[in-house]
Amino acid sequence: MAADSMTAPALDARGARDAPGPGWRERAGSNVYWGVAHGLPRLMVSAAARRGDLEGRLMLAPPEGDQVWKLFEEARARGPLLRSRMAYLTVDHAVVKEILSSPDFRTGKPVRADSLLGRLLDLTTPRVPHPLEPPSLLATEPPDHTRYRKLVNRVFTVRAVEQLRARAEAIAHELLDGLDPAAPAELISSYCALLPVTVITEVLGVPPAHRDRVLELGTHAAPSLDFGLSWRRFRAVTAGLRGFDQWLEGHIGELRRHPGEDLLSQLIEARDEQGALDDRELKATAGLVLAAGFETTVNLLGNGIALLDRHPEQLDRLRRESSLWPNAVDEALRFDPPVLLTARVCARTTTVAGIEVPEGVEMVTALAGANRDPRVFSRPERFDVARENARDHVSFSGGRHYCLGASLARMEGEVGLRAISERFPDLRLLPGAQRRPTRILRGYATLPARLRP
Repeated sequence: MAADSMTAPALDARGARDAPGPGWRERAGSNVYWGVAHGLPRLMVSAAARRGDLEGRLMLAPPEGDQVWKLFEEARARGPLLRSRMAYLTVDHAVVKEILSSPDFRTGKPVRADSLLGRLLDLTTPRVPHPLEPPSLLATEPPDHTRYRKLVNRVFTVRAVEQLRARAEAIAHELLDGLDPAAPAELISSYCALLPVTVITEVLGVPPAHRDRVLELGTHAAPSLDFGLSWRRFRAVTAGLRGFDQWLEGHIGELRRHPGEDLLSQLIEARDEQGALDDRELKATAGLVLAAGFETTVNLLGNGIALLDRHPEQLDRLRRESSLWPNAVDEALRFDPPVLLTARVCARTTTVAGIEVPEGVEMVTALAGANRDPRVFSRPERFDVARENARDHVSFSGGRHYCLGASLARMEGEVGLRAISERFPDLRLLPGAQRRPTRILRGYATLPARLRP
């Protein structure tokens, strides 16, 4: 709640500055939508947590400290699939992979579209592109999902990403050149955020002068993935997404008039047997690629720097065995992933882990919990850059919704962590690091450091 009151006014101000507000009818509908989509679930989670419900306690666990990891282990002790008051929850590696890969589970809301609540949500959903609303890749299923993904997939192939490596390395060193070694540095804003946002904006043909707007997208999009938002934060997020949508529409219009070699210009021109993406599909896809192209990588870099600071013996090993850097990135993704959990809805009654799951029930798959399954990872509580099966983590989700930018994130993580550790071998974090208040995405909001003694 404190985070809501601190951040909402600034976000509201930015959204209002660039985007005209909706009319009173839409504002009234938006308030109804918040009540159904966030206010009611917020009350239910709080009530469940007070009664000791494990999922409720997990959703309210503070981002600081180790409470979330203790709750994952408590869930693991109760079996592969736990029924809570609101959903099913699993931290089991095999069950998580099964749910994410099975056609018996889909993305979307657990509320039936033809129910009273479903119709109410449909009538009052704010008319602004949202990462959890169609036609976003995060909220669509085949055949639409297959079509959108096919059109953007070529830029994120391993070969295409490796062609970006030299540019990513140059950007990393340019950013490190700009840091004053004699002064304390705040690494999230000065390095961890700027490296991936510079790469993805270049990929999408965004002018350098507009990068601050893309960083604002991350600010707005990150809490939009959470449920149970406070009213003030929900309004701030909605205003921010509306402002970004208007900017994106202008950027796409400019690329239509003056196309380049970038991915977004290619998407505008792309055709398949069903024709080109319409404006709504194009904006949803471009906006998600922008956000996904840097937002989780910011968390990967910040979490990785913090892990290496807490485990200097692992950093020493990386300096002796530089070939371990790619594996170290996967171990960081396993040990402290940028995304804590994701959810699916049971599309038809089915059986999971010997338990019958009825149609319409929500399944919460705790990616971070599965990454510490002792049946898959030996001594999972240990951070080990040489772990042989570190790549078996599920931090990039799975199945048809496997992270489109996984290869890009791995490359940027390796480049970014290696560059800063080599440039500033005596780097030490200072007191005052703060985690982001988001529930789904896990990372640092601030990471103060001393670069040299």
